[in-house]
Amino acid sequence: MRTLKFRSLFVASAVLLAGCQSGNVANAPGTPTAYKDPGTRGLVTGVGIESQDIITMTDKMMRDMMTTPGLVGRAPAPQVLIDATLFENQSSQRINKRLITTRLRGGLQRAAKGRMVFVSRRALDAILKERKLKRRGKVDVGTTGFTRAVAGVDYQLRGEIMDQTKQDPNTGAIERYNMINFEMLDMERGTIIWSGLYEFVKAGQNDAIYR
Repeated sequence: MRTLKFRSLFVASAVLLAGCQSGNVANAPGTPTAYKDPGTRGLVTGVGIESQDIITMTDKMMRDMMTTPGLVGRAPAPQVLIDATLFENQSSQRINKRLITTRLRGGLQRAAKGRMVFVSRRALDAILKERKLKRRGKVDVGTTGFTRAVAGVDYQLRGEIMDQTKQDPNTGAIERYNMINFEMLDMERGTIIWSGLYEFVKAGQNDAIYR
């Protein structure tokens, strides 16, 4: 009985070893991971909005805004709201709108140097909670003191992302016209004090999958 078990174990081990040795699996190395300049075309590209488009677009919008007297020439400085919830994606592409608004707001904050004040509404619940704690004496007033209310908004940046795509049924080639529109609204009067348009066309044999 022991001999039979030993022979069975030996045969199974031999078969397993032979399988490991004879399996000609092609384990060719893939493309190594590498850092890319986000302002240049990447390894995987499509006909939609990509990092280099966002960087070029937001840089252009920042330069334009910084030369608009109604935005940067006021005293006191206007209080501005830039938030992804104010951008509508009407395009066929899936895109994280905060990539646009976060980069634009951060760049303007640095460039404006106090000539524009940016209001956060994403943190409004946390702000109201902190104000309540201060007024109840649970915490001290900090170093800036009390204000009658949280900051209101003078100007609000809104945007629309749109596209139109066409495809050749014979070759499968794709061409897409992308357009992003920006408008800075006066939240008291309802007027548009600044607007900017960024548009481009991309074409390719295949499109990328955007996530």
